[in-house]
Amino acid sequence: MKRWTFRILLAALSAITLAGAQPAYSEDFDLSPQQAGRVRAEKSEAATAAIPRDFKFVTPGTFTVAVSPGGPPLATYATDAQTVVGADPDYAIAVADTLGLKIELVPVAWIDWPLGLSSGKYDAVISNVGVTEQRKEKFDFSTYRQGLHGFFVKADSPVQSIKEPKDAAGLRIIVGAGTNQERILLKWNDKNVSAGLKPLELQYYDDEAASLLALSSGRADVIVQPNAQLVYIASRDKNTKRVGTLSAGWPERSDVAITTRKGSGLANALTLATNTLIASGDYAKILARWQLSEEALPKSETNPPGLPKS
Repeated sequence: MKRWTFRILLAALSAITLAGAQPAYSEDFDLSPQQAGRVRAEKSEAATAAIPRDFKFVTPGTFTVAVSPGGPPLATYATDAQTVVGADPDYAIAVADTLGLKIELVPVAWIDWPLGLSSGKYDAVISNVGVTEQRKEKFDFSTYRQGLHGFFVKADSPVQSIKEPKDAAGLRIIVGAGTNQERILLKWNDKNVSAGLKPLELQYYDDEAASLLALSSGRADVIVQPNAQLVYIASRDKNTKRVGTLSAGWPERSDVAITTRKGSGLANALTLATNTLIASGDYAKILARWQLSEEALPKSETNPPGLPKS
């Protein structure tokens, strides 16, 4: 069969799968606009006092936060197609509570947040932004989650655990071309080949539906994507499971952070707010609500080491 014919057939099958067997939403996640189970936090006088006196919020008394509704469970549009919900919005609201501020969530395209933040359209970005040394030249960071990729397999797969390169030797792994996951897996492959182990077989597909079909049909053993995305897919489809996680900064840890303008002075107050939420237990409740407990940090830090410049 010619390659283009196979791709057409694959796309058709994927469309059928998405329209039929796969529900649009997972029953395990509340994507209603009401968000009755949202965690709310108490005001912290210490965190509030850490806000610089000369810091000017976009709207006085309000924490204006940009968030990109790229998909659940991190951030997406609710069932009303206009309210932004998810782990990042919940976290932004809890931080605002801790600082004694109202909240305004501003939906933005992810690619647009740097310019919008630099130009003062919002006070901060809470949208799965990883700390990098290059970004630290223009922005300040207050960490609030680990950046993790997930290894997921079919629910009945014999693969039980992937923690290090040798665990993946010889496996057929779906990964996005040009992604950080691919960069890391290529390094894993080099280590395995040098050690005399079987190489990884990396597979590339045009979209998520095609990738999931390849996994479910047995043409691939593992899929690697950002952990949060795959957590939601596993909950929705009920046919995959996680067998490991991979730091986005492998072999070092890579953290996700609240992002603010460089030198604005707000970062330390936000770090204190996060650590207040960690101490109160509200932080853990927010992550558990969106099944992201594995991404918890023991403490928040201001401008920690980030991924090095490439």
